Amino acid sequence: MADKNVTLADTVAALAQQKKYAALRDILVTMNPADIAAMFDELEEHTLPLLFRLLPKDIAADTFIEMDADSQELLIRGFSDSELKEVVDELYVDDTVDLVEEMPANVVNRILKQADAETRKLINDILKYPEDSAGSIMTTEFVDLRPAMSVSDAIKHIRRAGVDSETINTCYVVDDGRHLVGIASIRSIILAEEDAKLSDIMEENVISVDTMTDQEDVAAMFTKYNFTALPVVDGEKRLVGIVTVDDAMEVLESEATEDIELMGGTTPIDRPYLKTSAWRLWLARIPWLLVLMIGATFTGIILKRYEDILSSPALLTLVIFIPMLMDTGGNSGSQSSVTVLRGLSLEDITSSDFFSVVWKEIRVAVLCGVSLAVVAFGKVMLVDHLLMHNNEVTTSVALAICVTMVLVVVVAKLIGCILPMLADKLKLDPAVLSAPAITTIVDALSLLIYFTVAMKMLAL
Repeated sequence: MADKNVTLADTVAALAQQKKYAALRDILVTMNPADIAAMFDELEEHTLPLLFRLLPKDIAADTFIEMDADSQELLIRGFSDSELKEVVDELYVDDTVDLVEEMPANVVNRILKQADAETRKLINDILKYPEDSAGSIMTTEFVDLRPAMSVSDAIKHIRRAGVDSETINTCYVVDDGRHLVGIASIRSIILAEEDAKLSDIMEENVISVDTMTDQEDVAAMFTKYNFTALPVVDGEKRLVGIVTVDDAMEVLESEATEDIELMGGTTPIDRPYLKTSAWRLWLARIPWLLVLMIGATFTGIILKRYEDILSSPALLTLVIFIPMLMDTGGNSGSQSSVTVLRGLSLEDITSSDFFSVVWKEIRVAVLCGVSLAVVAFGKVMLVDHLLMHNNEVTTSVALAICVTMVLVVVVAKLIGCILPMLADKLKLDPAVLSAPAITTIVDALSLLIYFTVAMKMLAL
């Protein structure tokens, strides 16, 4: 797909330079809006307004939503008021809200001026909800029906209201007070008798979410129940909006990206990498690096404590195996933390499973530790002792390394599973206490365990 986009982008750029607008339009109208937006990213900025104006109105609005914030701002600044109004009128309210949240204040003012009074009210209502809540990602454009309606009346209403609705696959049945009392799929409505009442064919057991429900929990419900849309109700159970599957997928992608960045030891950035300045990346990374650097001083303190042992020429060989033990410990802890984090995000694991998870990780850690210790013993005696002719590497040293290996793996895996679950219990983001923090802690403990075992087994 990447090769195709590059070739197509070159073709479009050449046609634009030759002012062959009819040919350009013929190409663009055959493309999916997401592919058009991806292609626009590869073109020179000065060509975007021209190409965008060649798009039919409906395709233009869908393409605009797929573009990144920088390209959207570029187009808006080049739009006349009438052109901006055409785009705003074609957008669904939730997409307009997303746009408003991304743009600077002066651009937001232009957008709101081109929206009608009702749309501005809806935008302001949604913006009042807390960030990352169901209310902040819902759309207010849906089809609502009444239980006393006949199927024929419902179909007529859907034809009128469905034009401006984001989805009509599921219709929502509300009473006179707008309380959600049921749902009816478009399939069930079409297949029912024309004189049947909606109250007879609707599904009354409706799963809904409150406006204050966390958006990550909302997105998880889509994967759990295979929804295409989910109704959102207020504190009095009145239907105020719906969350559609495309918005849920965006939430999942955003949350997954955030977790990955936190696990990598950087503050999440809601911008493409190539469009993020070096200064912004520095600001995102340096706090974590400073914290982890300071945390690593514990490793230096431990080395200082055992400097007498390390200064002995006969035992300098212990230093050779420090990287192997520390890296193995860090890798072991990261394995457990990633597994537990995944389980927590999928709700396969909860805080009530704490002891079950710990017991399972202990068993896994012992199996992994013993396996690694056996291989380490063979490596130390074969490579370091025989092949490298290091006479300081004795059987006792090899055994001390193996015992340390088992203990380090067990401790690392315990830390890797306990910290994320503890964070989840305290309502913190488990990803924060993931790979970087665990590695720093395990490095210090690995050294402490190594020198303690060496002193006991080698009588130092």
